[in-house]
Amino acid sequence: MKILLIKPHTELLVAKRLQEGFLHLEPLELEIVAGGITGGDDIIILDLSVEHDPIKAFRNTLSEYSPDMAGFSGYSTNIDAVKNLAGMVKNFNPEIITLVGGVHATLLPKDYAAEQIDIVVRGEGGTVMREIVRRFKNGESMHYEDRALSTRDPLFNVKAELPPPVYPSADEIPLPRRDLVDRSKYFCVWTSSPNRRIETIFPRIASMRTSIGCAFSCSFCVIPHLMHGRYLQRRPEDVVDEIERIHEEHIYFVDDEMFLNPARITRIAEILIERGIKKKYISWARSDTIVKYPEVFNIWKKAGLDLVYVGLESMDKSRLDEYSKRTNVETNRKAVELLRNWGITLHAAFIVHPDFTVEDFRRLEKEVENVCPAEVTFTVLSPSPGTKFWYDNKHRFICDPYRFYDCMHSVLPTRLPLKRFYQHFGRLNSLALRANPLRVNKIKVPFKDLVKAVYSGTKYIFSLYNIYKDYLPEKNE
Repeated sequence: MKILLIKPHTELLVAKRLQEGFLHLEPLELEIVAGGITGGDDIIILDLSVEHDPIKAFRNTLSEYSPDMAGFSGYSTNIDAVKNLAGMVKNFNPEIITLVGGVHATLLPKDYAAEQIDIVVRGEGGTVMREIVRRFKNGESMHYEDRALSTRDPLFNVKAELPPPVYPSADEIPLPRRDLVDRSKYFCVWTSSPNRRIETIFPRIASMRTSIGCAFSCSFCVIPHLMHGRYLQRRPEDVVDEIERIHEEHIYFVDDEMFLNPARITRIAEILIERGIKKKYISWARSDTIVKYPEVFNIWKKAGLDLVYVGLESMDKSRLDEYSKRTNVETNRKAVELLRNWGITLHAAFIVHPDFTVEDFRRLEKEVENVCPAEVTFTVLSPSPGTKFWYDNKHRFICDPYRFYDCMHSVLPTRLPLKRFYQHFGRLNSLALRANPLRVNKIKVPFKDLVKAVYSGTKYIFSLYNIYKDYLPEKNE
């Protein structure tokens, strides 16, 4: 059986610029789906986000491979792209089974109720796809329970209203088939260097996860709804075994919150050290986790933790309360201080609220100065599709809430005119780029990397300044 798994291409310019210059991770979700198909089937992963001409690449692969089944992943921003690609599949051969999965398909499956899509996969894709393939081979119905919905089923709309399926245990989730992608395509800007010299700021990178879910319920986050508040944890030995098999020297942990269980995560670091595995790591962590478990980050520094993404979100108590962060400004500042003392590079993530005034932007600029040297990024507060925050604000959307759900485009009205809002948003990002650790600490980098960084950074900043042009003219008034 021939199975084609497709990651759609990126359409919004600002997202393209981000992928081109700063961060482009492998399609881990499709690698895990492929890992669940264990019957010796012929599988291809086609990542259209790395293709110069994605439509041409898709048509060529479709023609040359002629799959029995085509499965798409996709974010909310990819809905139209997935439908168009699925339509091309059916035009090529109506007998090919088309499937779509991912977070949006799990939460809002009705959005994929289209004639060119056969099955909507909900929940953890690796185990569900394994069962779908088994049923297909045995001539059974491929849709089952609340996990695989047929768009032809008269009860589709009823089943689509059911809550997201419960994830299987961590041990049941397949390991990723990393061999199915061109690993040279994936990188992450790396600004951490303890000896003021770095071989490259664009190292090849592998992504992996040690856990799924989070115990917290921030108002803007979809994870609590998707996971029903569960926090699935892989066994330390399994995590280290996977790390040991990864060829890349740099690893990006994509856990929603990796450090919630200090005993487990400490044991992972201990095993890495015991086995002599020397790699460099990026992870996400909450500021209160950093402050509460300093010993965990101390041992992880020894194990190779180089950089930590921290969702500081704001240095304003009222904003933190609004976002249901369950932390405070003092904890945020303490976490920044601790990471600096440990020599772990901080990546500080802040939220820009649509109701920001000029004074709010100025205050955030001051906070950028306070946390630097650090990597600093900003997102615009955006309701995640399918969450209460999203439903409560549906009547206020000023643009397509799916297509523009990239946390850069504001889907909610801004207090400032859009053009002015994005002038300040672009300025924030420009200040952050100039205050990054490479520049502040005068790290020596290869000249070609420096040229690429400046060129990519300039294009990215210009794309941010020009986001307002993506809206209908009347929204800019």
